[in-house]
Amino acid sequence: MTARPAVRTLLGAAGVSLAALVVSACGGGGGSAEPGAAADEASEASGSFSHVHGLGVDPADGRVYVATHNGLYTVAEGGKPKLVGESRDDFMGFTVTGARTFVASGHGAEGSGRPGDVGLIESKDAGVTWTSRSLSGEADFHALDSAGGTVYGYEAGRVRVSGDLRSWDDRAPLDALDLAVSPAGDRLLATTADGVAVSTDGGRTFGKGTGRVQAFLSWPLEKSLFGIDPSGKLSSSADGGRTWKRLTTVPGGQPQALTAVNAEHVLAATQDGVYESRDGGRTFTALAPIAS
Repeated sequence: MTARPAVRTLLGAAGVSLAALVVSACGGGGGSAEPGAAADEASEASGSFSHVHGLGVDPADGRVYVATHNGLYTVAEGGKPKLVGESRDDFMGFTVTGARTFVASGHGAEGSGRPGDVGLIESKDAGVTWTSRSLSGEADFHALDSAGGTVYGYEAGRVRVSGDLRSWDDRAPLDALDLAVSPAGDRLLATTADGVAVSTDGGRTFGKGTGRVQAFLSWPLEKSLFGIDPSGKLSSSADGGRTWKRLTTVPGGQPQALTAVNAEHVLAATQDGVYESRDGGRTFTALAPIAS
């Protein structure tokens, strides 16, 4: 995917372009061989992976899941990443919606028989198998989040919302990289080149992006919103993004994904690894390497 014009601007203060993150987050799939295929095979052989697009923790057992360019993996400190199921699809969008229940989007792997754009897919067995729920062959969500049974997605430069995973309401057009919905479902945030943009009407309209530029957001509790900027600096907000408190810089350079399980448990993927914090984002330990 080509970086969108509005996203190419700004971020001089951060020293890293949001456009670079957009490009790195948009590795295509679609059932044909790609230049990165050999690297993916090599990374798997060495016990690592590349191109992380999403992170999550299953509330059923606390396992950490990593959605990548070449399948869904589980990781744990001190162990090698383990492929979940048999799918080698490119998981571009991914979120945990309940115990053993995930939704995702992306591209079918070469030879899989799945379409280039898989639409929205769902797993009810913790990622072992997946079922197409809607938009097969039509959509590729690059950001997914959920609250109160409603799924919010960012796809093809617009916000799309579904309450049943089958029908979708197309809402605001937007140049963004990531979405985060409040736990109550009354506020939707988007990361833009102008800062964090806020919607109070379910993504139908957004105000202009303001404040600190963030690449990725995660909002597990009303007073615990986390954001990571394009250089890997992690911040938290207790007021829905109006003000931010700088916490630390996550090791490894540019971020690829961010998920906070609660106020203390935070996961981040950067250029060189998946990292975990158990103290609210103040310190991080490495869970798994990411192959360059």
